Amino acid sequence: MNRLFGSVRSRATLGATLVVAVALVTAGFAVVLALRSNLTAEAGTRAERSARAVAFDLAARTEYGDLTGLDGDDGPVQILDEDGGLVAASEDLERISGTATDEVKPRPSVPPAPGDDDDDSDDSDDSDDSDSADDTEHSGGSGEDLAPGEIAGETTFGNGSATIDGDTEDYRFAAVDVQTHDRGRLTVYAGAPLAAEHSAVDTAQTAMLIGLPLLLGVVAGVTWMVTGRALRPVEGIRREMAAITASEDLARRVPEPGTHDEIARLARTTNETLTALEASVERQRRFVADASHELRSPIASLRTQLEVAAAHPELLDLDGAVEDTVRLQHLAADLLLLARLDAGERPADGLVDLAALAREETAGRTGVVVRTEPAQVTGSRGQLGRLLTNLLDNARRHARETVTVTVRREGAWAVLGVADDGEGVPEADRERIFERFVRLDTARSRDDGGAGLGLAIARDVAVRHGGTLTAGAAPAGGALFELRLPLVEEG
Repeated sequence: MNRLFGSVRSRATLGATLVVAVALVTAGFAVVLALRSNLTAEAGTRAERSARAVAFDLAARTEYGDLTGLDGDDGPVQILDEDGGLVAASEDLERISGTATDEVKPRPSVPPAPGDDDDDSDDSDDSDDSDSADDTEHSGGSGEDLAPGEIAGETTFGNGSATIDGDTEDYRFAAVDVQTHDRGRLTVYAGAPLAAEHSAVDTAQTAMLIGLPLLLGVVAGVTWMVTGRALRPVEGIRREMAAITASEDLARRVPEPGTHDEIARLARTTNETLTALEASVERQRRFVADASHELRSPIASLRTQLEVAAAHPELLDLDGAVEDTVRLQHLAADLLLLARLDAGERPADGLVDLAALAREETAGRTGVVVRTEPAQVTGSRGQLGRLLTNLLDNARRHARETVTVTVRREGAWAVLGVADDGEGVPEADRERIFERFVRLDTARSRDDGGAGLGLAIARDVAVRHGGTLTAGAAPAGGALFELRLPLVEEG
């Protein structure tokens, strides 16, 4: 289980399915609420229309028995007087709830008292008018003051149920007040069935209950297929990287998909990393091989001299032994410095005046001309001094008479130049001479040309200090080496 849900494919599928599920449930809930609200409002409109039709007939002095709205065809109807008593109701109404009264049979009418005359009738009318004037507290009414024959503009709504001729349904009830001429203030309750609303809501809920799992299954299946197809190159990259690790063959490369997405960029970056790693390992192998070769000569020479001295002390070449020892010491120091540079050792953040450094390193050297101006840089004085020493030694080996050292400011750069008047460096070899253990044909003697590490060390030191070291042609026809470092403005 942990392995299953530990994959990107499984998590993507589960996440997409959950998001879609939440969205669909929320949308479905909103649709059901909107559908129910709209259908309920539509039923309320029908109920209000029925109630106002009955109220209009009552305002027109239509007798209860002649009201067309009481036939029960459009829904249950109740008519209540000012006291809340039922004075008329739909035919075959057996039960009702949700209105001001659950009565279904009208109260019996009270016949007028004997001997009443027209004056009494007038008094009764006056009394009715007086009663209607006080009818603002009716439980189902609007509370509006109405004139005789006027229908209230406000309608109140409620939900309930009713049984008509044995059929029980839920209804939306509307209540409308009307002020009659002869019967006082009446409240008409009319209902419209909610069967359509219930049916539509049930249908929508059923459709969602059936369709939601099916849709989620489709979403999960499509997401599983799409993510599997998208991640297939990643699995190929993983397998190839595992094979490279097992075989230690850095010449192999991971497959690059023909797309332009993040996975393709990952594959290209991985191959670039493998290329750089292969080059680094190959360079390290060459370095070890060359170092072993270079160390073998002075060690063998020194051993031979010591063996001869042990057998024949009088034949000991002491000067040669010292020379081989010094050369071996210098080579070991160069190899140690290169190892530190390859390990990414950061130079110290100190201020170094290249002009003062040039004068210091050239002191005591013959045939060297120095022309400088103040130029401060940031870095290690020891490493920059080693760089300049290597350039001076290289120039001295190839110069006929003079080596020229210059320091100048050029924009945001400090430029240190070391030029000689020798034969110069062919243009095709001006980059190759910075490779380790490389010696050109004109300087292949180990005694005169060294081990071929001086310029490589100088280039690495320049790069570690954020600068460049290039080889070119000197004005006098020899070689010109220029070091460019970021200039530090004097405060």
